[in-house]
Amino acid sequence: MARPIWSGTLSFGLLNIPVQLMPGTRGTDLSFRMLDARDKSPIRYERVNADTGEEVPWKEIVKAFEYDKGSYVVLEQDDIRSAAPESHDAIEVEAFVDVEAIGPQYFEKPYVLVPAKKAEKGYVLLRETLKSTGRIGIARVVIRTREHLCAVLPQGDALLLVMMRYPQELTDVADYALPAGQAGDYRISRRELEMAESLIASMESDWKPAGYKDEFRARLQKVIEKRIKAKGGKVRKSLEEPALREDAATNVVDFMSLLQQSIDAKRRTPARKAAKKTATPAKKPRKTAKRATKKAKAAR
Repeated sequence: MARPIWSGTLSFGLLNIPVQLMPGTRGTDLSFRMLDARDKSPIRYERVNADTGEEVPWKEIVKAFEYDKGSYVVLEQDDIRSAAPESHDAIEVEAFVDVEAIGPQYFEKPYVLVPAKKAEKGYVLLRETLKSTGRIGIARVVIRTREHLCAVLPQGDALLLVMMRYPQELTDVADYALPAGQAGDYRISRRELEMAESLIASMESDWKPAGYKDEFRARLQKVIEKRIKAKGGKVRKSLEEPALREDAATNVVDFMSLLQQSIDAKRRTPARKAAKKTATPAKKPRKTAKRATKKAKAAR
């Protein structure tokens, strides 16, 4: 069984659903080794000091940023960690947007969110609500020391977490010489459009992903199989279930209360009117109230 890449909670409003982030893809590329053609010995890559030519052990290697030609500033692990958010164990949904609002160029790599035991209710609640509203959640997640932008979206019985690209990572299509304008500007006749539409209609089909396979890899695999005599494999150990957070939304949590508190925290109330209110707010659990206050300030 695949190993979890990350364990924590998926949060929207005051609901915290314990989840594990599981791989959504599998590697199928054939791996090759470089050999010395003279005696078929494997080639070893060494970490060599550019000035002395001596091999450098891993413990003596540090990360550095070259800010000018030949000028470096060394970054320690603590420096890198300091740039990451404090929260490493939560995927906090910041906004819900229309599924059609985000172009395909922003999506990068899919993962599967798997609920912990006794957390199925909150998982299904979010999944079905996303389906019925046509929305996807935009969130951030920290894996190791790197913060990623991501989207949470429903897919059948699953909630997928898809890593996204930041806008700064994308090129502007306006930078390229593209044919702008209408079909008539390029002397495309109505008849040509109709013929092209007919061709597309004749090629229409239901999406059947199982029908698409890496044929090059399959042919290459057959070539390799002719040259080998035996295969081997490894067995992976199962992992223990992660411990639940105190404020995690398990199946026995009062979801109506948490949802109402989340909605109340997101309401935009003018500061002056809020100051005039004298009613005493209902008491909340310490951690829940703290999160609600923080989110309310962010919403104003």
